[in-house]
Amino acid sequence: MNKLTHAFFNIDVALRYLPDLLKGLLVTIELSIMVVCSGLVLGVLLAMLRSARWRGVNALIAVFADVMRALPPLMIIVVGFFGMPYLGLRLSGMFVSWVALSLVLAAFTEELVWAGLSSLPKGQSEAARSTGMSLTQVLVYVLLPQALRRVMAPLTSRVIATVKNTSLASVVAVPDLLAEASAALGYASNATPLMVAAIGYLLFLVPLVAFSRRLERRFRWA
Repeated sequence: MNKLTHAFFNIDVALRYLPDLLKGLLVTIELSIMVVCSGLVLGVLLAMLRSARWRGVNALIAVFADVMRALPPLMIIVVGFFGMPYLGLRLSGMFVSWVALSLVLAAFTEELVWAGLSSLPKGQSEAARSTGMSLTQVLVYVLLPQALRRVMAPLTSRVIATVKNTSLASVVAVPDLLAEASAALGYASNATPLMVAAIGYLLFLVPLVAFSRRLERRFRWA
């Protein structure tokens, strides 16, 4: 038991690397907020654009969604970070991770919102248009709120999964929580920094999970 405590719950090691781990946690939170905001907005916009039913545009959106959902996020990040310099573009790991994870979240969001829009009765949009509302107004004020309500549960689950995927940014030298914990593990030859990082993820994600459940209960379809 003493050996286990020394290897995974060493207070001296935890205190020594705590400042670095806190900096990494802030980077993780910053990246998560950036990815979730941009991914959700882009996904909703793509779903709304798809509802216009322009055949060529719809095909491009469908291809984008299928490709982004099929590829592992880590592969997109690695190819973007190490491949862009061959095209003359040197991008930071933070930027590449933000773009890659945002595109993946946007693809899932688009498909979920589009499914919600497609599930609504046609009569609702026709009735709204008969009152003189434009197509954009019908989407924004009538259809989109109902679609989001219907897909709230899977959408919040996808957001949580995307937040956890921000740990993949450590592969391209983003100093997030996992990267700082891995570095501290190497320096200290002790797994305590990883345990502290796990606690940090729990402190960040458990409230998010609780908030998502509250949203699901608030907006579930009766």
